[in-house]
Amino acid sequence: MLGAYALTARCEDHRPFDLVLELAPEDAEAEVAAAGRALGQALMDALRTDGSRGHGSAVVPTDEALAHVALEVSGRPPVASNVDLADVRVGGLETDLAASFLHSLAEGAGLTLHVRLIEGSDPQHVLEAIFKALGVALAQSCEARNGKE
Repeated sequence: MLGAYALTARCEDHRPFDLVLELAPEDAEAEVAAAGRALGQALMDALRTDGSRGHGSAVVPTDEALAHVALEVSGRPPVASNVDLADVRVGGLETDLAASFLHSLAEGAGLTLHVRLIEGSDPQHVLEAIFKALGVALAQSCEARNGKE
């Protein structure tokens, strides 16, 4: 049986697109990696639209946590991060799964991705700040270079 996840995303020009992600049940690490790659591949066309910026950056807080995510649609998928939550569990999952997801997303979309934790001690807040900043940076990378739709 496949698990299905429906996602709706918008780029800056307000054209929505729907994604349905189906994964064969596996261990959590394999599922997270597959989801990251699939999402990256699904976003690839939107990120490479003619006239789009091709890069984005955001600093976003969640309570005491402050994260900065910068990305470039480069075709090269390195992830540079100063965040290490390998020994922490959030929501019953190992949080190093977040790192696995980010690496797989970068690989699937061809993104150079930089993740910096500026401040933060609560792992849930840290993860929330990182993923909110990622969403803003992805939206910025879809914006038109000249600022016009």
